Amino acid sequence: MLLALDIGNTEITVGLFRGDQVSAHWRLTTNPDRTPDEWGTALGTFLLHAGHSPNEVRAVILASVAPGVTQSVKAGIESATACTVVTVDPRSPLPLNLDVDEPLSVGADRIVNALAVLELCRADAVVVDFGTATTFDCVTGDGRFIGGAIMPGLRTSADQLTRLAAKLPATELAAPERVIGRRTEECIRAGVLFGAADAADGMLRRIFDEWPTATKPVVIATGGLAGIIAPYSTLIRRIEPDLTLRGLRIAASHLGLRW
Repeated sequence: MLLALDIGNTEITVGLFRGDQVSAHWRLTTNPDRTPDEWGTALGTFLLHAGHSPNEVRAVILASVAPGVTQSVKAGIESATACTVVTVDPRSPLPLNLDVDEPLSVGADRIVNALAVLELCRADAVVVDFGTATTFDCVTGDGRFIGGAIMPGLRTSADQLTRLAAKLPATELAAPERVIGRRTEECIRAGVLFGAADAADGMLRRIFDEWPTATKPVVIATGGLAGIIAPYSTLIRRIEPDLTLRGLRIAASHLGLRW
């Protein structure tokens, strides 16, 4: 079995693959204070609860944008599974041309998202990844990652709003019933959620205007907050919650891992 990890700034998404299919997945808080032993124990416990032994894991691959925890996570997993962890980065020999000015600065999560959307669509596409940051990853059907945009994520913006405005309460990111809120919490939910959806649509329109080919790209949403925001977008037609994990599985195949 293949263990795939997407280490983000807020959460770590973990997927367990049997062949090409995800048989189990989990989310952990990205906690830089955990020791390698704690990471290994946490992952081992998840595996056991899913009915698997750590010994069943034959390969491990990860993508990380949080270097402060990456080494601890790797050490813990290697201890628990006895597998050498393979890390995806811009130098990885993958069938993706990083056609940008600074290819070595492209985040590993954006690389695996691009790989996944190429397999999924085989056409020009934009991946909107709603996480700690909201990223727009632009990929052409011939395998070129041509860049994109990064803006503050939904939860980041909401937390900053309630932290800096003393009279605004922390609010659950639940779907608002209307735009014109009758209570303060409704006002915050409407502003944050509808604002995030409209901001995403505005960015997508600008991306469409600059698109280098005559084909209008497919737009796919992913990330932990995609299910909250995408339904309010007029341009996002499809949500793929496991897109990054799928990209890691594709990268593992190209990097020669066997599971």
